[in-house]
Amino acid sequence: METFKRLKQFYWPYRKYFLWSVVSLLFATIMTVSYPLILGFIVDELILGDRQDLIGVTVAGLVLVMVLKGLFQYLQQYLGELFGINSVYEMRNRLYQKLQFLPFRFYDNARTGDLMSRLAQDVEAFRFFLAMGCAQILNFVLLTVFGFGVMLYLNVPLALVTLAVMPLLAIVVYRFDRNVHPAFLEIRRSLARLTTKVQENVSGMNTVKALSKENYEIDRFVDLNNNYRDNHIHTAVIWGRFFPVMELIGNICVVLLLAYGGWLVVDGRMEPGELLAFFSLIWFIVMPLMQIGFVLNTYSQSKAAGERLLEILDEREEIRNIERPLRPERIQGHVTFEGVSHRYPGESEWALQDVNLDAPPGTVIGIMGATGAGKTSITQLMARFYEPQQGTVRVDGHPVREYDLQRLRSSIGFVLQEPFLFSATIRDNIAYGNPEATMEDIVDAARRADAHGFIQELPDGYDTVLGERGGGLSGGQKQRLSIARALCVNPSILILDDATSAVDMDTELRIQAAMREVMRGRTTFIIAHRISSVKHADEILVLEEGKIAERGTHEQLIRHVDGAYRRIYDIQFQDREAVLHGKAI
Repeated sequence: METFKRLKQFYWPYRKYFLWSVVSLLFATIMTVSYPLILGFIVDELILGDRQDLIGVTVAGLVLVMVLKGLFQYLQQYLGELFGINSVYEMRNRLYQKLQFLPFRFYDNARTGDLMSRLAQDVEAFRFFLAMGCAQILNFVLLTVFGFGVMLYLNVPLALVTLAVMPLLAIVVYRFDRNVHPAFLEIRRSLARLTTKVQENVSGMNTVKALSKENYEIDRFVDLNNNYRDNHIHTAVIWGRFFPVMELIGNICVVLLLAYGGWLVVDGRMEPGELLAFFSLIWFIVMPLMQIGFVLNTYSQSKAAGERLLEILDEREEIRNIERPLRPERIQGHVTFEGVSHRYPGESEWALQDVNLDAPPGTVIGIMGATGAGKTSITQLMARFYEPQQGTVRVDGHPVREYDLQRLRSSIGFVLQEPFLFSATIRDNIAYGNPEATMEDIVDAARRADAHGFIQELPDGYDTVLGERGGGLSGGQKQRLSIARALCVNPSILILDDATSAVDMDTELRIQAAMREVMRGRTTFIIAHRISSVKHADEILVLEEGKIAERGTHEQLIRHVDGAYRRIYDIQFQDREAVLHGKAI
């Protein structure tokens, strides 16, 4: 029960629904166990006792019991659903909130399909147990207690003989739970892997088709589907091994009842009606016992689901606000790195080593280097997505850890190499970081990102609803919308992470010309592979293996004949000049 104790915060506030559901179940159970007594009364008094004068009263009483039982069962189910639905409503909100604030380290290893499975199937499994499983267990307990109580009232020896095998059933039930719980946990894990595979395949369908890997993807899916099937079969084997034993024990109870009870009736120590009442009561106990496997099934699934949900809820939010963070009205954007070295969790190599830089407000810093040289790491530390192992990152003279996270990040405008657009209108995508932006602000940001033209050509203009991840737009159009979204925030610090890599040279030149005015007064970091994107920067950093190999202006670096920057320049510009002069095709 440790899992349910730790998740108590979600369902305990709604205990009133659960308690009233239990009260309703209690009265429904009383109505249920009264049936056998009425049947015994009918046999002994109305039939064998020839008391026809009691028929009307008996029928009316039986109808009343049936109506009350139906009413209480309705209340129990309705209140139970309210209990379960409200509990997981809070749980789902908390899980989603937790996902928003978990560090980048968590998402470096997380799988989208697995997270979707936890927020959907696992939460639903927990809800089903709260709404239905708890009621089934309580129904089993109440029927057993009340039924056994009535049986003791009618005939103590027969009750003890009939239920003599109950301890054996308890042992079988315990062993069943010990075996079936790990099996259900593995089922949920294999389902998460299957969901992840489908999500990745759909998201990467262009790559799959481009490389003709359809059959390969089918084979991988079949393997995961086989694993999911095998886990279900393993669970079915456990079920098939234990359920017949539990049913056999229930049938033994019936045999003992008929054998000993029949002898008592023949011997005259028990009335036939009492035996009939006993026979009905034993089924109220035996049938739940036979269905206990299903109850344990829902319990084990909910426990396995709860454990997977706790894995997210227990995840540590490593990067959070200090006790009294800074919340300035506006951050000026003076960025400094002082001896910063950073290594990602689980990695042995340094992503950055002893990086120093000073970027006053209005400065444009260009960052170049090979893939994996540490370019993006600089900007991630600036926004405090990670924290460096050595050195200090400062903004306006204060370490970034002293700022309120939301205030810091809302002052930084990101344009990433792989832009992400939401399934919403273009207007909503541009204003995503600034919900208070007016239409004039949105159009102005689009103009400066050279996106206004193609937006107007769309059927609904700024009200055009985009497909998933910006489906229907070209890579360059997505990047221009991403630039417009960053500009709409009016950030103090602007980070362009290879932001114009998907646009042609003419579009890049238009964007750069429009953004020169935008960059004025802002601290801008331009990560690029094209020299044309950074040549106008106030300072250019060339990174190699996490270290700053060269730094300076374009004119200074171009004079280093053997430098890394000059080599990149020669590759990008000399071949192009040769083509322009007819020296190459």
